[in-house]
Amino acid sequence: MIRTGGQLLVESLLALGATKSFGVPGESYLAVLDALHDTIGQLDYVVCRNEGGAAFMAAAYGKLTQTPGLCFVTRGPGATNASIGVHTAMQDSVPMLLFVGQVGTDMKGREAFQEIDYKAVFGTLAKWAVEIDDVERIPEILSRAWTLAVSGRPGPVVIALPEDMLTSVSEVAPLTGPVEITRPEPSAAAMQKARSILAEAKRPVILYGGCNWQGEGTGPMQRFAEASNIPVVSVFRYQDQFDNTSPVFCGEAGVGMTPPVKKLLREADVILAVNNRFGENSTDGYTLLDVPQPKQRVIHVHGSDLEIGKVYRPELGIHADPSAFAEALGKLAPIEGGWAEWRAEGREAYEAGFELPDLPSPVDMGKVCSYLRDRLPADMILTNGAGNFTVWPGKFFRYGPEARLLGPQSGAMGYGVPAAIAAKIAHPERTVVCFAGDGDFQMNCPELGSAMQAGAQPIILVLNNGIYGTIRAHQERSYPARVSGTTMEQNPDFVTLGRAYGFHSERVASTDEFPAAFERALASDSGALLELDISPEALTPRLTLSQMRDAALAAKEQS
Repeated sequence: MIRTGGQLLVESLLALGATKSFGVPGESYLAVLDALHDTIGQLDYVVCRNEGGAAFMAAAYGKLTQTPGLCFVTRGPGATNASIGVHTAMQDSVPMLLFVGQVGTDMKGREAFQEIDYKAVFGTLAKWAVEIDDVERIPEILSRAWTLAVSGRPGPVVIALPEDMLTSVSEVAPLTGPVEITRPEPSAAAMQKARSILAEAKRPVILYGGCNWQGEGTGPMQRFAEASNIPVVSVFRYQDQFDNTSPVFCGEAGVGMTPPVKKLLREADVILAVNNRFGENSTDGYTLLDVPQPKQRVIHVHGSDLEIGKVYRPELGIHADPSAFAEALGKLAPIEGGWAEWRAEGREAYEAGFELPDLPSPVDMGKVCSYLRDRLPADMILTNGAGNFTVWPGKFFRYGPEARLLGPQSGAMGYGVPAAIAAKIAHPERTVVCFAGDGDFQMNCPELGSAMQAGAQPIILVLNNGIYGTIRAHQERSYPARVSGTTMEQNPDFVTLGRAYGFHSERVASTDEFPAAFERALASDSGALLELDISPEALTPRLTLSQMRDAALAAKEQS
């Protein structure tokens, strides 16, 4: 059978198991769009409003489903707009494929219209950047890209598609299915040595991360930790991968890390690190462990051998799939150590973190989160972008086994809305709530049109305080009372904007108004946007903007 390159690509994606894709159309890949015309209901193309939003959707979809999120964009500006999603997918360690239209092979190297060198641009952003310049090699390279995206440390792959290659024809057969990869298993000797190191500890901690957990996920590791009374800490924005109601869960090591979590990691004498890459946020700027030789004895388990020893020299490195390691750990005999009080202190501090004073704001987010913790279903999906407001989904919810959190480890503003749309596309039956600051929301609010068109409309909480909160916080600490560039003096009418996109929309002016407004949001069959009136003073849960400024001014005077 003779096929165009576009048809060969799409049929191969179908065979690999792809069902959804996201993108903004471009003339450089018309042959792919033509092939997608025949796959509606099998491999759907979600039409987005900006390539950055499309790439965020693909990254979030990959994180949620553990299958490569697919994104199609045009050359040049389309590719550079989409780069934010590639960077986010890489830092999140999630599988993603970005397909980029390219100038024809007969024009390369002349700086043709919208031409860029994709290997040079994406070489350091992605796991692999490749250009297919021969229609016969589409199945080969696509198979390699898909396999690379999901294996080892998952991540994004960028594939450039020259226009003439997509329109060329071939008799090459499409792929017949994905490659089956046997996951690396930890050896019995490695498991016994890991147990011996833990048994010699006085203050052990398990630090885990990643979204690529299979089967029971962290369940067997949880049972071992509970039986052995070992405290467990999540890396930044992956607390949803462990049952937070477990008595051994002690919090998240991320931005805004609490002093008790810092103490757990700093004072631990053994750290069992599973599926994490020891990023800046989970190590408090690489200060909790010495580089490269930590004082703590480290057991580092990862599915990619490239991550073991990359930053810290472990006493024991175990190259193993995280789920396989967790299953093996769950079969080991529990350890009876003398650290029960150590674990209990960590858990008590975690629980105490939910207690908050009244906040100086028309809408008190502490009380809002308390209401939502009781009201949201067990399989809720929460999303967020970046900003001070992310402390609410990040620190004030307990994620049970069915709940999910989609937040970018890259700290990318604008991620929350596209992620919520992708979540609603993947799981239309589930309650999806996006937390967005007013600045964060405006990064990708046009994607509400994508949600409306796709029939995938989540509930969006716009926390409107009129400032870029995170930067204002840094500004007040470093340059107190010298406000510059962090105030949004004019914002749109968010309620009117939400209604224009077909969302049920309301403004919530007080804490007391929130429960009824949220019930109406839940009842809406077209999603909802609730604009919450937040005072700039309530910049953090426990420190007001004025207190932050006054402390910085006092310190400046003393110096």
